[in-house]
Amino acid sequence: MFRPCPSSIVVCAWCTLAPFLLAQEPTVEVYNLRSYTHPTHTRIVVDIGSQRNFISAELKNPDRIYVDIHRARLNPILHGKAYPARCDYLKEVRVAQRTPTIVRVVVELDMAKVERYQIFPLFDPFRVVIDIFPREPAAGTSPQSEATPAEKQPQPPEPTPLGYSMARQLGLGVKTIVLDPGHGGEDPGAVSRKGQKEKDIALAVALELRDLLIKEKALEVVLTRESDISLPLENRTVIANQKKADLFISIHANAHRNRKRKGIETFYLNFSPDAQVNEIAAQENATSTKTIGEMEETLKKIVRNSKIIESRDLAERIQKNLVQSLSQHYSGVESLGVKGGPFWVLIGGEMPSVLVEISHLSNALEEERLRSPAYRRQIARGIFEGIVDYRRSLGKE
Repeated sequence: MFRPCPSSIVVCAWCTLAPFLLAQEPTVEVYNLRSYTHPTHTRIVVDIGSQRNFISAELKNPDRIYVDIHRARLNPILHGKAYPARCDYLKEVRVAQRTPTIVRVVVELDMAKVERYQIFPLFDPFRVVIDIFPREPAAGTSPQSEATPAEKQPQPPEPTPLGYSMARQLGLGVKTIVLDPGHGGEDPGAVSRKGQKEKDIALAVALELRDLLIKEKALEVVLTRESDISLPLENRTVIANQKKADLFISIHANAHRNRKRKGIETFYLNFSPDAQVNEIAAQENATSTKTIGEMEETLKKIVRNSKIIESRDLAERIQKNLVQSLSQHYSGVESLGVKGGPFWVLIGGEMPSVLVEISHLSNALEEERLRSPAYRRQIARGIFEGIVDYRRSLGKE
C-alpha cells in the first residue's frame, strides 16, 4: 500500500514561523527546475531566489503530486516547460505560474510503482526537493544530462521522536562544538577508592574527543578548560554562548553509594521525578554559587529552554553510540539510558546541551577500566560517533 512520506499533505516550516511577514514581501523568482534519475530514486529540485513557504498534496486520476510555492514568480524561460522522465514510475514533471503569486510544480507518476516520496526544503541557497522512491530499483537508469556526476546529493533532515524541531525545519547544522571537562582545580569531582579523580578523567576524554572531531570532521572545537583549573558551573555555558557554539557536551564520571551500580547514562536539561537523577544532579551541582533567592529565575530558564527536543535527540544518539562503541571491546557494558535532569552546567546554554556520565568511579570494574588510556579513547570514539550520528540526522553529515 502506498504511504507518502512523511504525509500526503506537507507544510513547509517557514509558513508556521511568520506567514504575516511573507505576505508583506515581494515575489521571488523560481529560476530553475532540475531532475535527476538515479538507480534508487528520482530527485527533482526547484531552485528559488530566497526562502518561501510552500504546500504540497497528492491528487488522483491521473496520479500526481504538486508543490505550490507562494509569493513566487516563474522565470519566463520556464513557462510551460515540461521534463519527460526516463523511468517507468515517473511520467512527467512540469512547472507553471498558477496564480500571479503562486508557482506550481506538478509531478505525474504511477503510484502503483512508487513506494514513497518525500518533499522538503534545503537552504543556502534555498530550494525545494522532491524525492521519489520506486518499489523496485530501476534497472539500467543513469543520471540525466542536468546532473553533475560528482554532485553530492544532500540528505533531508530526520524528524526527532517528537517531530521536526525548529533547527531541522530551518536546515541548521553543526560547525562549532564546546566540550566541557567536568570539575577541575580545587573541585576534583568524584574520587575513586584508588585515588582516581573525575576531573582528570573528564579532561583526558575531552582532549581525545577534540582530536577526533578536528582531525576526522574538521570541526571547530573549544574546551571550557584545557588544564586543571577551577571553573564555576555557571560560566561553562557562558563560554559556549560566547563562542556561538552549535553543541555543548559536558563530560563526567559517575559515582554512587551502591558500588555495584555501573553503566553509562546521558542527561539533557529538564525537570525529573526520578530520585536517582535528582541525586546525581545534586552531586554535580554541589559547587554552584547560586542562592535560593535565585530559584524562581532558574526554574524559568529551564522552562524557557527551547533546545530540549534537540538536546534529548543528541543525548540519545550519544548514549547509543557510546554503549555500542564500548561493547565492541568490553564485556558487561550497561546502558542506564537517557534522562532529563536539572543540571546547572546545562542551564543557560543557547544550543543543544548534554551531560555524559561515561562510567562509575565508585564501581571497581569501571574504575579499573577508566585507568586505561585505551578505554578512555574508546569512550571518546563513542561520543564522537554519537555526534556524527546527530549531524547526519540534521542532513548535514
